[in-house]
Amino acid sequence: MESTPAETRTVQIDARQIRVMAHPLRMRLLGLLRVDGPATATSLAEKLDTNTGATSYHLRQLAEVGLVTEDPDLGTGRQRWWRAEHDISNFDPTDFDDDPDARAAVRWIETNHVRLMAEQAQRWFSVADDQPRAWRDAAALSDMVLTLDPARLRALNDELWQVLVRYHEEPPSDGPDARQVHVFLSALPRMEEQ
Repeated sequence: MESTPAETRTVQIDARQIRVMAHPLRMRLLGLLRVDGPATATSLAEKLDTNTGATSYHLRQLAEVGLVTEDPDLGTGRQRWWRAEHDISNFDPTDFDDDPDARAAVRWIETNHVRLMAEQAQRWFSVADDQPRAWRDAAALSDMVLTLDPARLRALNDELWQVLVRYHEEPPSDGPDARQVHVFLSALPRMEEQ
């Protein structure tokens, strides 16, 4: 049976949501619910090697700001299932210029994202030699320095993001070689080394 495309659900994050998201376990919970789908606090705790009490607490914190929600159709008895309310959390860092706490949360999230990129790359590189040639040829890590003004950098990022969203909304590959692929997009002004 062929999968049907899913419409990407995006939320424009507010200051309260960004502050709640800026926590390592909450980021991981939200990420798992977005990638793997609905789950219980117990199954999430097992995947994340933590305890159910902590997982339940942080799921409730995410629910209070509308980032996750209970899925009553899946719950039975005392078993509560949670799902991500959105596929993508969207914000511009300047949305929070007047809120120092939210600005600090944005910095933490961005720093955590860079750490995650590095960890994902290191995991791949540690096993890449043992992977099929097709995957080694398809995987890419590259960079390029461009000279752009802010408007063109924004246009470039927007265009690249639209390509990613299009792939996200298309039916997923379902062949025997299909895998989830972690795509990172990073375009930052070059800062000379001091």
